[in-house]
Amino acid sequence: MDAISQSLAGLPSFLLYFVLGLALITAFVAVYVRVTPYNEIALIREGNAAAAVSLSGALLGFVLPLASAIAHSIGPVDMIVWASIAFVVQIAVYFAVARVVPRFAEAIRAGRVSAATLLAAMSVAVGVLNAASMTY
Repeated sequence: MDAISQSLAGLPSFLLYFVLGLALITAFVAVYVRVTPYNEIALIREGNAAAAVSLSGALLGFVLPLASAIAHSIGPVDMIVWASIAFVVQIAVYFAVARVVPRFAEAIRAGRVSAATLLAAMSVAVGVLNAASMTY
């Protein structure tokens, strides 16, 4: 087997995990924007920086443990199980922050970046912890 063939031997696995990862990211964003009481995509299209910051933080907070699940899983089903846990954790982070910050949804709709930054930071922080916890 030449060097190129040997290098490309892992291509099918790469494609499987990459496509599954993209599908999970798409599913996460689709669900996340439905469970929040405001439409991040519409707000972002209107130029609302707070919506962009909060959604970006949640996305990063999900992708970090997703990457860990891909790197450490024993197979695609295992990866999906751990990605699902990361999914639920990120939704929980949103509800925890929204509960702690008075009128949180109103703040995002109004474009207050301070509230969005707190959510983004919490999402990424919990995502890093979640990812580290998946290194079994």
